[in-house]
Amino acid sequence: MPVLLNADVSFSSKQELLDVQDCPLSGGPSLNTPSPPDSQTGSPVGSAPRSTGTPGQLYRVNTRPTPEAPLGLKLISTEADQLCGWGALTPTAIQGFNTPRWVLFFLCVASFLQGMIINGFINTVVTSIERRFDLRSYQAGLIASSYDIAACVCLAFVSYFGGTGHKPRWLGWGVLIMAVGSLVFALPHFTTPLYQVSLTEPTVMCSDNRTSPCRDKEGGGLSSYRFVFMLGQFLHGVGATPLYTLGVTYLDENVKSNYAPVYIGIFYTAAIVGPAAGYLLGGYFLNMYTEIHLKTEMTPDNPLWVGAWWIGFLAGGAAALLVAFPILGYPRQLPGSQEYVAMRVSEAHQLKDGSHTTAADPQFGKSVKDMPRSVLLLLKNPPFLFLCLAGATEATLIAGMSTFGPKFLESQFNLSASEAATWFGYMVVPAGGGGTFLGGYIVKRMNLRCRGIIRFCMVCAIVSLLAIFIFLIHCPNVPMAGVTAPYQYDLMEKHQLDHSLEETLTVGCNAGCGCVRELYNPVCGADGVMYYSPCHAGCSSVNHTDRLTGKQVYSGCSCVVGNVSRAEEGLALRGKCVSSCHHMPAFLSFLFIIISFTFLCSIPALTATLRCVPDSQRSFGLGIQWIVVRTLGGIPGPIAFGTVIDISCLLWQDRCGEQGSCYLYHNSAMSQYTLIAGIIYKVLGIIFFLLASILYQPPPESPQSSCESTDHGGGELSDLPVKDLPEDGVIVNLHARL
Repeated sequence: MPVLLNADVSFSSKQELLDVQDCPLSGGPSLNTPSPPDSQTGSPVGSAPRSTGTPGQLYRVNTRPTPEAPLGLKLISTEADQLCGWGALTPTAIQGFNTPRWVLFFLCVASFLQGMIINGFINTVVTSIERRFDLRSYQAGLIASSYDIAACVCLAFVSYFGGTGHKPRWLGWGVLIMAVGSLVFALPHFTTPLYQVSLTEPTVMCSDNRTSPCRDKEGGGLSSYRFVFMLGQFLHGVGATPLYTLGVTYLDENVKSNYAPVYIGIFYTAAIVGPAAGYLLGGYFLNMYTEIHLKTEMTPDNPLWVGAWWIGFLAGGAAALLVAFPILGYPRQLPGSQEYVAMRVSEAHQLKDGSHTTAADPQFGKSVKDMPRSVLLLLKNPPFLFLCLAGATEATLIAGMSTFGPKFLESQFNLSASEAATWFGYMVVPAGGGGTFLGGYIVKRMNLRCRGIIRFCMVCAIVSLLAIFIFLIHCPNVPMAGVTAPYQYDLMEKHQLDHSLEETLTVGCNAGCGCVRELYNPVCGADGVMYYSPCHAGCSSVNHTDRLTGKQVYSGCSCVVGNVSRAEEGLALRGKCVSSCHHMPAFLSFLFIIISFTFLCSIPALTATLRCVPDSQRSFGLGIQWIVVRTLGGIPGPIAFGTVIDISCLLWQDRCGEQGSCYLYHNSAMSQYTLIAGIIYKVLGIIFFLLASILYQPPPESPQSSCESTDHGGGELSDLPVKDLPEDGVIVNLHARL
């Protein structure tokens, strides 16, 4: 006689569903015991074929009619657990959103906002907040790394308990915390004095009776506000932690395994498009003066310009608050999705001592006592470990370049902060987003199994390694008098340059001007040399305003001599000199290839990680992987790259005796350091992918070809490589709580 299955029975795998066919029913637990809430943990509902009856009925394995429930089985309704809503509020009108596609939509919006805020706005405004709050690059790198520090602190807790809990609630509260972090990050704009820079003629011209701007300066700078930024980033990290662990596994549990890479690919594509939007919107906001209610004579080309860096965080925080509420309303498991879990074929790595079978117990991982054993099982899984290390090497480069990539373009090609952010955004949109989506599609299209996926990742890493040699090409620095080039006047007078920067900036042609280091306002002389300020160029007056550029033209500049016509002698144009370097198209083309192939393997690598661990350890495995990736990659990446960039600095800001941000970098050194770091980490990534591929051992029942499908069709049990079904249709799980 066929046995009925309760609709709320949870199965973590197909084998668990079938492995009890040889066991007597009487040995199992009582059939009339209600299922406690945590019996559904970690798995979707509805492993049996869909019933045409009401949601509260028991699902049958065969199709023979049964007039009533035998053996005293209680008809336990699971409809309430499957409805979308908030507590007792479950309106009928919103139940149409209770599908995997709508879950994907809201999670994509959340990941888009996370990417736009953390990986877009943060990286775009680095230069601006360095300038506004007198920060050095390594301090800005520490702010960026605070996000990963928070994630490392929370990942083990969130992935372990969230993986066995109500995932949508963890996700929703995380998005709320992330929204609060954005509002905290924007807070310093409203608590600091107005940012006003005086560029009136007496302060920038050559004058022998100048008053030092430090005379009336109050003690104490704004650099201590970096701790507020770090707090905001810490909240960002706490809030985003569930998104890329529980969010991924929630999607993976609710769709067929061969569609999971596509869903996850779309999810991560939104996370990549988010930073691109952040770069573009951030560049637009940086063209607005930070004090939006004030007018200023400065332009975005001025090195002292600070754009409206804070607007994006207010808007992003408000949007995150709105999207959190729909996510909080989703059920623990979507209706009818457990059949996908039951049909999945395990590809978990087989340990030699057979201890991987421990994770097959559906009760494993429900208690905190199982946490050490879970960690031990993952540490004994070589493919998992090497995939984690490969992810860490990629994360180091991604975190470092995403944080300081716009600054690299700004320095190499003499761009403004908004121009550099916009160009970087143009690269990330098609390269990062397209690569992420294409990676998931390739895995599905080619039906790659675990070993084939790892080899695909290795090929992608090799291609990006070859493209990274574009950093051998760099743009020479624009000559700056007294820093990268001598004063022409000094050469004509045959004077010897001193080693002190203060003395090299002050020479005979501007010795009587009383110029000070605190007033940095570069001008481009008619001789093609850039000067620290009109005062350092020896300029005495404003001649006129250029019609084409709208910039002021200074005259009477005593230092602008030689290599110019008599009509242009003594003239200087406000702003930096235009770079004559023409490498930008080639550099951006190869940067596109690097970004594309780096993100092309991101979803395949994630898919391989999910497949090489047991089903019950997926959430926790992702959490452990993110801890490794962030500890070894995400945290040290921005700090290391910031330190390297600081080493490349040629001209530091002088804030009345205190060192501020960097005005000018050595382009050649910056490019060489980036190339060395890129080669080291890419080679390490290739080695780790190779070792993961070699050491992976598939299950015996799993097809050995690396190109076979991981899903066996539309759910026909006879097509699956498992035990044959018994003739009487009995499918009972001894471990399930009925």
